[in-house]
Amino acid sequence: MADDECEELPWTGAARYRPEPPATLAGSSRFTPHEIKLMYRGFKQECPTGLVDEEAFKHIFCQFFPLGDATQYAHYVFNTVKHKQSGKLNFEEFLGVLSAVGRGSAQEKLAWVFRLYDVDGDGRISRAEMLSVVRAVYELVGPAVRPPLPRAAADQHVDRIFHLMDTNCDGVVTPDELARWCARDPALLRSLDTLDTVL
Repeated sequence: MADDECEELPWTGAARYRPEPPATLAGSSRFTPHEIKLMYRGFKQECPTGLVDEEAFKHIFCQFFPLGDATQYAHYVFNTVKHKQSGKLNFEEFLGVLSAVGRGSAQEKLAWVFRLYDVDGDGRISRAEMLSVVRAVYELVGPAVRPPLPRAAADQHVDRIFHLMDTNCDGVVTPDELARWCARDPALLRSLDTLDTVL
């Protein structure tokens, strides 16, 4: 079925998005048809129409982080993956992001991290944007962290690293500055391999 085709759900009269077959999706992702079937089963269970809006995404995301407040972080993640025109996410888009972030190259993962922190999408990360996302991460882990994090921990974290990343001191971090900063620390590059657990 074509990307823009929908079928009507018989019990609601609402349209349901139909993704491409798993074998086709496997050709354009880094997942096997079997993995795709399992993912789609879970996706369809949570999103019977085949499309996810931000509120549904937050609800799903919060189930994975019950000890903290995941709503703001889920907002930032959704912002990196939503369809620009509709504000919704279909299964192919979801799968594409999981493929790049979970099994993609270091460059693909770094590009996603940059989009996550570039909240306004202007191609630059300001200190305020970085602070917003870091605070959301701290809210995500919530009281589960032992010892508990002080309220100012996010600010202190951003203060420590932002100026190290902003090598030309212009008040913003570019994709190249982020890549250079990560390349200096092999542990950071290795941590990109675990991004599939962050999503």
